[in-house]
Formats: sequence, structure tokens, C-alpha cells
Amino acid sequence: MKGNIEERACNLALYIIENRTTVRAAARQFGISKSTVHTDMIK
Repeated sequence: MKGNIEERACNLALYIIENRTTVRAAARQFGISKSTVHTDMIK
């Protein structure tokens, strides 16, 4: 899941909100680590 960090963060946030899920579940869905999810959401 490479590309624009802002776009990726928006996609992650949207997925988490729409599916009422956890960071770990979002990481699994997008094929990235939970640390990457946290890092992207901070930026």
C-alpha cells in the first residue's frame, strides 16, 4: 500500500470509522503493520 501518506491515512481512517474496527484489523486489511497505521495517522 504505497503512495501518498495523506491519502493512505484518509483511507485507513475511513476504514476504521466505517467498520468500527481496531488499528490491528485495519493493518491486517491493508497489509501493513499496526506501527505503520499509527505513524500514518499521526502525520
